[in-house]
Amino acid sequence: MNISTQQNSMHQFPQPKTIVITGSSSGFGVLTAKALAARGHDVVATMRDSATRNHAVKMELETFAEQGCFKLQVIDMDVTNDDSVSTAIASIAKTHGRIDVLLNNAGVMNVGVTEAYSIAELQAQFEINTFGPARTIRAVLPTMRNQGLGLLISVTSLSGRVVLPFFGAYSASKFALEALAEAYRYELSGLGIDSVIVEPGPFPSGLLTNSPAPINEAITEAYGDLGKAPEAMKAGFQSMYDSAEPPRSLDVAEAIVKLIEQTEKRSLRTVVMPKGMDFGVERLNNGVTEVQNALLKTMQLESMI
Repeated sequence: MNISTQQNSMHQFPQPKTIVITGSSSGFGVLTAKALAARGHDVVATMRDSATRNHAVKMELETFAEQGCFKLQVIDMDVTNDDSVSTAIASIAKTHGRIDVLLNNAGVMNVGVTEAYSIAELQAQFEINTFGPARTIRAVLPTMRNQGLGLLISVTSLSGRVVLPFFGAYSASKFALEALAEAYRYELSGLGIDSVIVEPGPFPSGLLTNSPAPINEAITEAYGDLGKAPEAMKAGFQSMYDSAEPPRSLDVAEAIVKLIEQTEKRSLRTVVMPKGMDFGVERLNNGVTEVQNALLKTMQLESMI
């Protein structure tokens, strides 16, 4: 892909694009921040605790930017905190003069017996995976509406379309994000703002190693041998990630770069699976799209498709 003046269907993007990324402390966030900066975009990589827990990653990104003379800065933003989000986004908009793209990438993945997760644990899952994107989208939309131009990218998961046992809490939060992003797609379609979804399959991203198990061990133990299945599943995925040929996480970053620089109309959903894997998500999306479009036409809202 060559860096050139791009347009989002009918609307012209300036170059370079100012891009805000959440969850830039690991996985897809780090890879995508580097890939976009290397292509000449003005990247703002956000994360929590950049002066402490994530200081090494901040230094890695800043060194990368300095060595390549790229436009990439790291700032603190906690997507679970209203004030943190509003303050950070307002500062970015003021400093850069615009925000062209918001990439909602921050996430956490609970894997365990669903019953064993307390309401507080479920709320913590949703705070990052669902309410976090809701906060950042609300924060950037006034700027994007004033521009008459913008792109929202929500990173969900194959678990945002299909449900695996013991991934119930995670899937619920990602299903909710899918609905939110799709609703924005329709409602913002007449304002020059696009909303799209990226659905990665099982790639190494840091989610698995940081996956919180339920605190209530008694409920997990009540499931007997079945209660041991979540750890066995995580071990299986980790073995794949540690193999001689692990899934290539850069595929996800490259798919996001392609979406951002795309000149023609973007698809609502982009599925990115490791080579040789097919979980049926693409087929599911095609069937749902047909039903969804028919519904909008019935409601005389086909202009939003």
